[in-house]
Amino acid sequence: MDFETKQKLYEYLAGFVTENKRTKFEEIISKRTKYLTVVLEDIYQPHNASAVLRTCDCFGVQDVHIIENQNKYEVNPDIALGSSKWLTMIKHNGQENNTPDALQKLRDKGYRIVATTLHKNDVSLQELSIDKGPIALVFGTEMRGLTENALTLADEFVKIPMYGFTESFNISVSAGISLFYLTEKIRNSNIEWQISEGERIDILLNWARQVVKRSDLLEKEFFKT
Repeated sequence: MDFETKQKLYEYLAGFVTENKRTKFEEIISKRTKYLTVVLEDIYQPHNASAVLRTCDCFGVQDVHIIENQNKYEVNPDIALGSSKWLTMIKHNGQENNTPDALQKLRDKGYRIVATTLHKNDVSLQELSIDKGPIALVFGTEMRGLTENALTLADEFVKIPMYGFTESFNISVSAGISLFYLTEKIRNSNIEWQISEGERIDILLNWARQVVKRSDLLEKEFFKT
């Protein structure tokens, strides 16, 4: 579907959306970004998986890449609170080990692969540069952390400074701290972090489909006329 057709389809579906909701769509899409994306490698705890989605939506991070190797990504609706329908969730699950392919696809799109883990070459969250290109922030499981594949393929490593006895934050807290700091830093920079026009209409169209009842039937009617 070309851009013009998508635009007309969105305007048609938006006619079935309240004015308040349409205004909300426009307000939120203006603050969305793909400059920063989140990658979740083999997360298996529904509570944490869902909390990360909610955090991404709250901080305006549109894309979430989900790598399913041994564990299927399950969302707990009581925790996610519907956030998943506003996000673009890309699942990587076609192979036994999906990490190399997923990270390479992100790198091909210009993302720097940044592993969230302690490493001899790590930098603190505050020291991570936002000026060298889009960032794919990779999180692993709480029990095992990131796999060797993810660590080997990472371009950079970042840690959150800690000052207590506990060795690590849980993944939902790590994501919350990281996304708050980085999205604020990106939005206050001169980087072109906003969603492109082509991506914008795709997202708006998906949002309209989520809220309009029987949108599939309305789409069929639209293309008939």
